[in-house]
Amino acid sequence: MDIVGLIPQFGGFALTILAFIVALSVIVAVHEYGHYIVGRWTGIHADVFSLGFGPILFSRIDKRGTRWQMAALPFGGFVKFAGDANAASGKDSEAMEEVAADPVALRRTMHGAPLWARTLTVAAGPAFNFIMSIIVFAGMMVFQGQPRDPLTVGEIAALPDGAYELMAGDEIVAIAGMPAPRVGDGEDWSTFTDALPTTPTLSYTVERAGGESTLTGPFLFPPHVQQVAPRSAADDIDIKPGDVITAIDGAPIFAFDQLRDAVEGSGGRVLLLDIWRDGTMLQFALAPKRVDEPLDEGGFQTQWRIGIVGGMAFSPATEAMGIGDAIMGGVVQTWVVIENSFSGLYHMITGAISTCNMSGVIGIAETSGSMASQGADSFIWFIAVLSVAVGMLNLFPIPALDGGHLVFYAYEAVSGKPPSDRALQVMMATGIALILSLMVFAIGNDIFCP
Repeated sequence: MDIVGLIPQFGGFALTILAFIVALSVIVAVHEYGHYIVGRWTGIHADVFSLGFGPILFSRIDKRGTRWQMAALPFGGFVKFAGDANAASGKDSEAMEEVAADPVALRRTMHGAPLWARTLTVAAGPAFNFIMSIIVFAGMMVFQGQPRDPLTVGEIAALPDGAYELMAGDEIVAIAGMPAPRVGDGEDWSTFTDALPTTPTLSYTVERAGGESTLTGPFLFPPHVQQVAPRSAADDIDIKPGDVITAIDGAPIFAFDQLRDAVEGSGGRVLLLDIWRDGTMLQFALAPKRVDEPLDEGGFQTQWRIGIVGGMAFSPATEAMGIGDAIMGGVVQTWVVIENSFSGLYHMITGAISTCNMSGVIGIAETSGSMASQGADSFIWFIAVLSVAVGMLNLFPIPALDGGHLVFYAYEAVSGKPPSDRALQVMMATGIALILSLMVFAIGNDIFCP
């Protein structure tokens, strides 16, 4: 056995597990803290706040009597509120009877709290997931800034043809003789880029040091890899951000659209890619995968994809983004994730797209590792997206999830009394069975879907 050859694979596996644990721990901690802090604000006492399950590795009791602990299995967590004990005999039963006889102590339990307090406490978990995502998205927008207007050259991508005459700080006045529109005019910018001639080089009119010059630069959208989609064909063969695809099946290319057209027209057959990486030429063979992509107008389209995201030949110089604009951007991005998730679920149920779009823990772990390998910003963005998904999933009206509890509370608000213990037991068992079935189905997708 080639032990040395296994080291990179082990390193990748270790990164995947570590990234998955970190992502899950952050999301669970935020979710459970939402339950805890809102419960505390509404007068419900928390006996235990646990990150992980199983044997306790570390614990301490704070001044409010809550035990904070870390457990050995870092795949989840929970908050145990007063009155949540399921034992119905011995000391637990006696303690519960004592609490029931004391109105003050009963009010500090989950079951003895008023309906509004229980509702807010349960809803707080998903709400905190959404709030965290909005904050992360907004923070990254502030950190990254927004493109400066007029369009200004920032960092120039490394391309195999070497240095061009463009320089960082150049303000783009025109390209190929066509005046450049304002950066914020999305429709005008799209029309402008569509009209550019498809040639290996373009003339750029720039303003530099107070004067205008006409320079030679690369095609605006070269086949330069800026991001690799997790679990894609490109990710499977270790194509990396920064790679430049110079030929497909021996035919030279210089535009990202040429790459897209070749992939979409491949029918899934294996393509041979010539790739320039840091001055070295490499060859990769890969087969595009069928991918269901959301459309701006709603719905999905299915295309052959290799999982590469491109961009301009240079990154635009940026300027600071206002906090208000960033928060609004975070809200919009969170809503886009929710909308696309519901749209995807609906189209899977109706059979319009494949159920292979649903991932389980294996797929999420692989995605965590892939995004972590592409840098901290990609990984943090992924955590925010996953946090939205966890918050949304917990609001599904399934018994045993937060959404199921909220349905019970809605019933109590309408009828004036909670469901019977027997009904709760049956619905909780049904909910757990449904959740386990979905988990098994999703893991099956991770294993058997291409």
